[in-house]
Amino acid sequence: QVQLQESGPGLVKPSQTLSLTCTISGESITAVNYFWTWIRQSPKKGLEWIGYIGGGGITLYNPSLESRASISRDTAKNQITLQQTSVTPEDTAVYFCARAGLNGQYDYWGQGTQVTVSS
Repeated sequence: QVQLQESGPGLVKPSQTLSLTCTISGESITAVNYFWTWIRQSPKKGLEWIGYIGGGGITLYNPSLESRASISRDTAKNQITLQQTSVTPEDTAVYFCARAGLNGQYDYWGQGTQVTVSS
């Protein structure tokens, strides 16, 4: 069974860099048929797709976040990481990692982690 677990600081100050980690078990992040994705949800914006890293290592980002977001991976630990620079209170949200297949559907999700941007 595939499991995803997000971790990171719950509180980040404005202008700082947010760093979140998703630890995956039950599937290798190098499997070529999957896309390991970061998504966030806030009351104001709803669900917002941030980007993904594919099994081959290729990344793709939401154009509105591309200048501030970076997704990387540690294949030895089977983890993916999201870094988002210059955060503002608008980045306050629950952040999820999820797995998408070639059909674009998400079949496994982490439980999400709350991130609040506040001084």
